[in-house]
Amino acid sequence: MPLEWTISHACRTVEAVASGHVSLQEIERYLDDVMVSDALPYRKLFDASQAVAAPVDGEMMLLGARLSAYTSLGPLGPLAIVAPATTIRQQAELFAALAPADRPLKIFKAVEAARNWLATATQDVPT
Repeated sequence: MPLEWTISHACRTVEAVASGHVSLQEIERYLDDVMVSDALPYRKLFDASQAVAAPVDGEMMLLGARLSAYTSLGPLGPLAIVAPATTIRQQAELFAALAPADRPLKIFKAVEAARNWLATATQDVPT
């Protein structure tokens, strides 16, 4: 599967791994699952280090609009995006610019650095 994720309510985390070509529909399915699972305030790691293609600019605008709607539901937790490849990193930067949420968001080249940052990210809804 191009996009797989796990939601840990005990740890208040969401981890997603993208591989190969990831479609807009797959990302929307992921976002919807995070929302209906009440995991919006959790810390999130989105590992796109194995992805070779991501949604194009117009699709990124649609994702930005979807996230805008989610912000009205409550706070969003910190997000670490792992994107070492240039094209995927550019898409991650566009996503970060379009994401209207007031939350910590950082892009990394390595998973370990992203995990370390998430461990210290402070914005999260208390349990």
